[in-house]
Formats: sequence, structure tokens, C-alpha cells
Amino acid sequence: MLSDVFSEVGIAATYGLVGLVLMAVGFALVDVLTPGNLREQVWVDRNRNAAVLLASNLVGVGIIVATAIAASEDDWGVGIVSTLAYGLLGLVLMGLSFVVIDAVTPGKLGAILMEEQPHPAVYVNGASHLAVAAIVAVAII
Repeated sequence: MLSDVFSEVGIAATYGLVGLVLMAVGFALVDVLTPGNLREQVWVDRNRNAAVLLASNLVGVGIIVATAIAASEDDWGVGIVSTLAYGLLGLVLMGLSFVVIDAVTPGKLGAILMEEQPHPAVYVNGASHLAVAAIVAVAII
């Protein structure tokens, strides 16, 4: 019985590490898509626009990872691989949504998101990230 607990903790830790890796990739994706240093924009300059975009990306990754874990049906190996695959798919689609929104709207979205004043485009892009995550999550089920 105690060995089951340790086994389950190990499985949870592995899924947690996969989730953290995917969130780090999500951070890097937002950093690449936006001008400047994202870490400085959020933590030093306190840029709300950058923080909202990053937060929506991280929540989106969390939604996808949680759904993939729930759908893994006790097969740890397949669960880890599918969690990683669906997480990466979600990140690619979130990045694509950013590029599409940038292409069909006026101005450069990356520059708009880095403005000091809150901009409505940030909420549109954040909603897009969450919508993409929801779509991928439902596709997993």
C-alpha cells in the first residue's frame, strides 16, 4: 500500500515536470513573439499587457496538460507522451493564433502588447490563447 503511494507520487512528479517544461516552452514562445525581454517586461517594467498575454498562455498550457493527464487512463508512458504532444500542439496553435491576429489587425501586435498603457488587443489575444487551449483540451477527451 505504501509502495502505491510512492508510485503515484512519482507519476504525479513526472506529469508535473512535463507541465513545467511545457510552461517554460510557452514562456519562450511568448518571449520570441514579442519584442524585448519578456522577463524584464513583466517583472521589472511591470508591463500589464505582457503579463496578461503570458498569463493566458500559461493558463492555456495548464488546461491542456490537466486534460491530457485526466484522459491518460492509467497508462503512464502513453500519458506522458500524449501530454507532451498535446501541450506542444497547443503551444504551436497559440503561436499561430498570435501570428494570424497580427496579420489581420492594424499595427504590429508585438509592439502594441509592449505599450505601457493597457491595450484591448491584449485581452483579445489572451482570449484567443484560452480558446485554443479549450479546443485542444476538448479534442483530447
